[in-house]
Order: sequence, then C-alpha cells, then structure tokens
Amino acid sequence: MSTPVTSLSSDRIAKLEALLDRQEILDTLTRFSRAMDRFDRDLFLSAFHTDATIAAGSFVGGPVDLYDWSTAMHAQGQKATHHNLLNHTCDLDGDTAHAETYYLFAGRNIDDSNWIAGGRYIDRLERRDGEWRIALRTNVIEWSGMVPSMDIPFADVPDVYANGTPARDASDPSYTRPLANVRQPSIPS
Repeated sequence: MSTPVTSLSSDRIAKLEALLDRQEILDTLTRFSRAMDRFDRDLFLSAFHTDATIAAGSFVGGPVDLYDWSTAMHAQGQKATHHNLLNHTCDLDGDTAHAETYYLFAGRNIDDSNWIAGGRYIDRLERRDGEWRIALRTNVIEWSGMVPSMDIPFADVPDVYANGTPARDASDPSYTRPLANVRQPSIPS
C-alpha cells in the first residue's frame, strides 16, 4: 500500500523535490546531447540560458555562437555523431546546481573512419523562472582515439531504413509521432 502524499514528512517531500530537480537537470543535459546530434538549434538553445558561457576546446562564448561553431565543425568532419551521457553527479543548492557528467563521444567521420573521445561536462545550472538551464559549462576532454572502420551492420538490408533514415534534422525517425513500423516481419535464419 502506498503512502498518501498528504502524510509524507517534510524530509520526504524535500527528497522528492530534489529528485524532481535532478531529473529536470538531467533532461536539460540530454536535450543538449540530442540537439547536437540532430542539429536541432531550438532544442540546443533550450538547454542554455541566453547569457551562458561555454568553454569547449578552442571555443569560449555563448550558446548561439557555440551552436553555429560546433554544428559547422561536425558537419564538415562527421557524417554522424553520438554525444552519450554517462555517470552523472549533481549538487543542488536552492536555484543553483553543479553537475559533473561523464560523456563518450563517437563520430563517423566523412572519410568513414571512426573517432571516439571521452571527457566530462562540468556545469553550473541555474533555475530561472522555474526552469533549469546551463549557465556555465566547461568541457574537459580527457582522451581521444580512432577506431578501425567497418561497414555499417545491416546496411545491405533492402528495407532497413523504411521506418526512417538517420538524419541530422527533423526528418530523423526520432521526431516521428506517432512512431510506427512499416517493415514486414522478418526472422533471419
């Protein structure tokens, strides 16, 4: 039997509020990663306060300039990218939070080589007008390397992209609502 919300202790309510804040912060970080891989400008900018400062590689500046710089860099260098979020810690202090989020970057380069890198996003987030966004980001790149190339698995299956072709824009299948399958049943032997 669950405990009614009205009978929760103030300590328990505070823990629930902190859990909700941490989830909203993680959602903010996830919006950044997804937006970077899909080249979704609006989604990208929704992860940052307009006056945010970001230090990433040779770039130091605001979110609009970061979006323009980083998408141009990735469009020139990679056919596809994955900005994967891993371990995440978050210290809450009222309307300010400090987060450290490990990441694994993987990119399929234009020449079909594969690049991977790992590091951490170290963020100060602020809740303004009830919304958590990044106010300051430092991108700490800790390692990088190349992975041998191989053909993309199942690329030779005739209808493999019938449910949508991966894309760096809103034509990507992740934007399809409602998501549906149009491929015929197939159980490989």
